[in-house]
Amino acid sequence: MTTPATPPPAATESADAQKKPPGMSNMWQRIISGVVGAVLLLGSIWYSGWTFGLFFGLVQARMLWEFYRMMKELNYKPAAVIGVVMSLVLFFSLFLIRIDAHRAPGSRDMQELAWSYIPVFLAVCFLAPIILLLREMYWWPREKQPFSPFPNVGVALLGLFYVTLPMSGLNVLAFGPEGYDYRRIFGLLFMVWAADTGAYIAGKNFGRNKLALSISPGKTWEGWIGGTLLTLAVGWALGYLIPEMPLITRLVAALVVSVFGVLGDLAESMLKRSVGVKDSGRIMPGHGGLLDRFDAFLFVVPVLVVLQLLFGT
Repeated sequence: MTTPATPPPAATESADAQKKPPGMSNMWQRIISGVVGAVLLLGSIWYSGWTFGLFFGLVQARMLWEFYRMMKELNYKPAAVIGVVMSLVLFFSLFLIRIDAHRAPGSRDMQELAWSYIPVFLAVCFLAPIILLLREMYWWPREKQPFSPFPNVGVALLGLFYVTLPMSGLNVLAFGPEGYDYRRIFGLLFMVWAADTGAYIAGKNFGRNKLALSISPGKTWEGWIGGTLLTLAVGWALGYLIPEMPLITRLVAALVVSVFGVLGDLAESMLKRSVGVKDSGRIMPGHGGLLDRFDAFLFVVPVLVVLQLLFGT
């Protein structure tokens, strides 16, 4: 009688591995990091205008750093440290301009301090190209440098326009006639999350027609329609959170989120595909980088800022 051959250790380990539920550790990583991130995000927005400014100032700086790091994968050499410092100055200058100076203790001094940052904001905007060019002149020529200095300057400035200025626009949206109002940013977050959730559910169940196959194969027109409908519903429901905001304003904001949010997502997907990376970073286990999490903001916020400045909503 022959004895059955004992399977090799590798085969046994492979069989044992197949018995284990795949992806459990990654799932728990996503859950834990997602909960922690949501608590920090919502808590910072709710607690005060200062915690809101500190949180999003650091978030946009990290997003810009991730953008510069991806550009380095293409052998560009943008001035990442200088760019991040400029981004922080731009963000917090606009934040200090927008703070509720009239209600702060010693309001006159605070107001004068806040408005004194307008020249700082404008100075960084106009002097940024000169500062970046001076940096390239100092390091020129570089060994094994495949690009000229001007593309490096262009990439550094592109990061400020693509990431910093849109995220700085949150300072405009967060302040209403009475000063800082956390409900405005909550409303924006709820609509962005609704657009993503609705698109996922509708796309998974009804998705047939690809929205942008070469950029993001998973996105469908059916998913976009589902996301738009849920976002409009959330825009209507925000009347319970912000009753003084007119219905037409909330619905227009919802349409802006549904249209420009997906464009911001596609733009960042195109960026990652052009660089050849899956995620912009690893700061959130299981979720990628902050640029992955807030990519919709980069197209949505500028449009909402323009509408608010034009119509005072």
